[in-house]
Amino acid sequence: MGKMLGGGVESVVMNYYRHIDRNKVQFDFLVDDDSTRVPEEEIKELGGRVFRIPPYQHPLRYRKELVRLFREEHWPIVHSHINTLSVFPLSAAKKAGVPVRIAHSHSTMGKGEFAKNLMKLALRPLSNLYPTERFACSEYAGKWLFGRNADFTVIPNAIELEKFHFDPVIRQETRRELGIADGMFLIGHVGRFMPQKNQAFLVDVLAELLPQKPDTILAFVGDGPDRPDVQQHAQELGIGDHILFLGQRTDVNHLYQAFDAFCLPSRYEGLGMVAIEAQVAGCPCVLSDQVPHEADVSGQSAFIPIQEPDSWASEILRIQGTDKREQINSNKKLDFYDIEEQSKKICAQYEYLSREKVK
Repeated sequence: MGKMLGGGVESVVMNYYRHIDRNKVQFDFLVDDDSTRVPEEEIKELGGRVFRIPPYQHPLRYRKELVRLFREEHWPIVHSHINTLSVFPLSAAKKAGVPVRIAHSHSTMGKGEFAKNLMKLALRPLSNLYPTERFACSEYAGKWLFGRNADFTVIPNAIELEKFHFDPVIRQETRRELGIADGMFLIGHVGRFMPQKNQAFLVDVLAELLPQKPDTILAFVGDGPDRPDVQQHAQELGIGDHILFLGQRTDVNHLYQAFDAFCLPSRYEGLGMVAIEAQVAGCPCVLSDQVPHEADVSGQSAFIPIQEPDSWASEILRIQGTDKREQINSNKKLDFYDIEEQSKKICAQYEYLSREKVK
């Protein structure tokens, strides 16, 4: 898992873990020992184990511990969720003789993370050396990591669809809890505060909006290293009293109900699962043009360049003018993200791979 810090990939893996048939498939978790949000109690209750290992920044100790664990535990499958860094655990798994080695692409890259991008570009050519199987959260993420003509399987970031369906009662209760009056327009964002998610841009968008719609409030859900800078940026623009910093929340499905619009101005995304969750809740979405169009399950999301805060403001104003909140109807695009169905499929894949390759 690399570093478990409360991000989206951890949520995806835990969601599958909660729904998979654990009488047939069981997970153990390898996490960097500087992880800050490891749900150890829940993992243990579900029958799994947590192994804390040196982070990849200490490559010799990291690899030595990986090889030791792979040899001692005899796991038939190693499933790596750390994108280009998967080359390290999967090379160790190959050395230890692990028969099934899965590389899973959850992301891509974009501007704003120079050092991280250099590492990704250096490691990406090695991404096909050690896996026996290739998974990706989207076609876009798979082609980015493994190559345009590579053979990979899309494993959707599936969710409990019912949990996110729009409920007007929950909307009222949540807005009341947040202190949002009926006439206010609430823009929401969910994501870890880091360069990829580009939250400071949304502060600029809000600054464009307020002269035209002064009853607008922006709510940030999540935490991370960039949060103080974003807060300072809001104060410098004099609009800090129009922004809610809600931190890590366990009721994100309720918060989607309260939003009047959802914005995701990411510099890059493997998919953008939060946008899909928002659409299931009937929330109109304004997304960066760096978000894969696979994330538009409603067919109504707007994709706008992140160099144009005025264009974002115009689209948000158009949304608030419609005054319409609808839950999208079930369709094939949406059904693809049903955790009940997808957990059965991935369980069957694990079983098949174990039978075919673990001899």
